[in-house]
Amino acid sequence: MEVKPMVIKAMSRLLNYLGLATAYIRLNWHAHLEYRGAFLSQLIAMLLNNLMWVAFWVLFFTRFPVLRGWTVQDVVTLWAIAAAGFGLAHAIYGNALQLATLITQGQLDVWMLYPRVLLPHLLLGRMNATSWGDLLFGYGVYLGFVHPDLVHFVWFVGLTTAIAALFVGFSVLTGSLSFYLGNASALSEQWRFAMLSFSTYPGTLFEGGIKLLLYTLIPAGFVAYLPIEALRSLSWIHAVWTIVGSIAVLGVGIGVFYHGLRRYESGNLMEMRG
Repeated sequence: MEVKPMVIKAMSRLLNYLGLATAYIRLNWHAHLEYRGAFLSQLIAMLLNNLMWVAFWVLFFTRFPVLRGWTVQDVVTLWAIAAAGFGLAHAIYGNALQLATLITQGQLDVWMLYPRVLLPHLLLGRMNATSWGDLLFGYGVYLGFVHPDLVHFVWFVGLTTAIAALFVGFSVLTGSLSFYLGNASALSEQWRFAMLSFSTYPGTLFEGGIKLLLYTLIPAGFVAYLPIEALRSLSWIHAVWTIVGSIAVLGVGIGVFYHGLRRYESGNLMEMRG
């Protein structure tokens, strides 16, 4: 008899949070548009950077048409889903990329003043401009190069969302190192860069211990292999494992953050946000 009220309460909280997220996206978007030239230059620079890498792989496959069972279409799909997932994650949750610095400088104080749950509210506080370039690139190159049918596109959207959750969780996990190591901004950035690098190479290139590493310490296997196999054959097994891996990384990131929060030292900032 109590299940229904609990479900209603959970749905109410979800809708409330979605409303908050929408408000933050609108505010952050307008803030970036105040400096339209800088925003557009960052967005275009990221688009060009990603296009150069795709051009490299296209040229590579003109010489070697198949790479361990992967074609140029598979590699373009890999770049599309990795870029779209990363872009979606940090275009909305941009503070995830700044978490290590925020912790080191004692800037969590500001967010603790709000009645909202700390982490999901904190992550919404900033939008990363270049991530919009990644997001546009991912969807643009997938639609323009792969030409998916409706079913494959729906799967792409779903898998992109799962991978976005993974990137958010991984950014939170790496950023939370500052709770334990002091200023871990450089280490956090390097660990995240390793994740991105491995996420843009075909998963079939890696074997043995490296493959184990790509499903644990650097969970790029959930980007560079499982979702691509899911899209190639519309495999529910690979799709489910992608979602499970993403939830696991997100859960670990959240757990490490709140465990580390017990060690947090206030920056004594006298600051309020309206």
